[in-house]
Amino acid sequence: MLWFRGCDEGEDQVAQIGVHARGLPGLPDDHAEIPVWNAENWFFEDFEIGDKIRSIRRTISEGESMLFNSLVMDHHPYVSDQEFAAEGGVFGKRLVAGAMVFSYGLGLAATNCLNSFSYGYDRLRFIKPVFIGDTIYTIRENLSKEPKDNKMGKVRVSYSVYKGNGELALYCEHLMTALYRDPEGASGDS
Repeated sequence: MLWFRGCDEGEDQVAQIGVHARGLPGLPDDHAEIPVWNAENWFFEDFEIGDKIRSIRRTISEGESMLFNSLVMDHHPYVSDQEFAAEGGVFGKRLVAGAMVFSYGLGLAATNCLNSFSYGYDRLRFIKPVFIGDTIYTIRENLSKEPKDNKMGKVRVSYSVYKGNGELALYCEHLMTALYRDPEGASGDS
C-alpha cells in the first residue's frame, strides 16, 4: 500500500493510503482519531514525480450504463439504441458513454487528498471504444509539479484507463493545486 514518498522534518517517509486521521465537524473525538479510508493528508511536497498507482478493475454493466445515460441526458443511438448500434453502427454494439468512462476511470484511482483541489483537465482523449460488459482499470502517474503562489503548487497527473488485458481506452491529464506543508519555505523544489 505504499504510494507516495515525501519528507517530514528532514527524513524520508512514505505516505500511505488510509492512514491519516483528520477530524470533521460533528464527529465524536474517538471517531475523529480513526484514519479515514481513501482520504489523504498529502501536501505539495509529498507528490513525487514518476510515482504510479493502479486501481482495482471495474466491469461496466448495462443497467448502470443506461442509468448514467438517463442522468446526463445522453441518448445518442450509439449508447442507448441496441438495434441501431448492432445494425447501423460502426462498432456493431452499444458503447459506454465517453463521459462515463472518464468519470469511472478517474474515480477508480481517486485518492480524495484533503489538501489538493482540481484545477482542470488537459489532453482528454477517447482512444478505444468501451462497450457494455467491458472491464476497465486505471493507472495514475505523477507527471510534474511547479509552484503556483505562496499557498500552493500545481501538480499534473495522468490517468490512463485500460480495458481488457491492457488496451488503452482513455488518456487525460489532471491539473491539481496542492497546499504547501510549509508555505514559508516553499520553493517548489521538493
